Amino acid sequence: MKTFILASASPARRRLLQAAGIEPRVIVSGVDESAIEAPGGAALAGTLAELKALAVAEAAGVAGTDALVLGCDSVLELDGDVLGKPADADEAVARWKAMRGRSGVLYTGHCLVDAGSGSNTSKTVGTVVHFAEPDDEEIAAYVATGEPLHVAGAFTIDGLGGVFVDRIEGDHGNVVGLSLPTLRVLMSILGVRITDFWRGRIES
Repeated sequence: MKTFILASASPARRRLLQAAGIEPRVIVSGVDESAIEAPGGAALAGTLAELKALAVAEAAGVAGTDALVLGCDSVLELDGDVLGKPADADEAVARWKAMRGRSGVLYTGHCLVDAGSGSNTSKTVGTVVHFAEPDDEEIAAYVATGEPLHVAGAFTIDGLGGVFVDRIEGDHGNVVGLSLPTLRVLMSILGVRITDFWRGRIES
């Protein structure tokens, strides 16, 4: 069975993989996200995912091995503005005051690389997020927890921020940070079945 490497420090993505029967090795790419530009949220998320996956797949100790390397990146697009992680608490507060009562699209780029052959495949998935209308006090309390400072769009749907999301249209996991159905398809393109990673869980 191939080694699976997650080119991301995101604990949420790691938990999603574990829930799908994959225990990944985590190697952070070191890609400077702030230096990358692209026309729109989908393009930016896809570009960053590819850069992260390729950086790790080509690194010493990984290149030429049997590893599968997954790179992911998420951004929120709201009325044409691309929103990554807020720079500080003030920006997070301003961001939430602009988002409340409105809808945006959370894009997550996925890039899967076979480190042995160098083959890779990518897909970016968008999920529409409809935000609730927290008042100023609720926003201040949320930002004070620190959670929105570390995530794209200044919110998480699987954490405290989930109380401020009315509903979504699309893949819930994609908003968390990784679309598992998309991963299954990317793996199959590279000739790997996600069920191969379940061998220790299948009863004889």
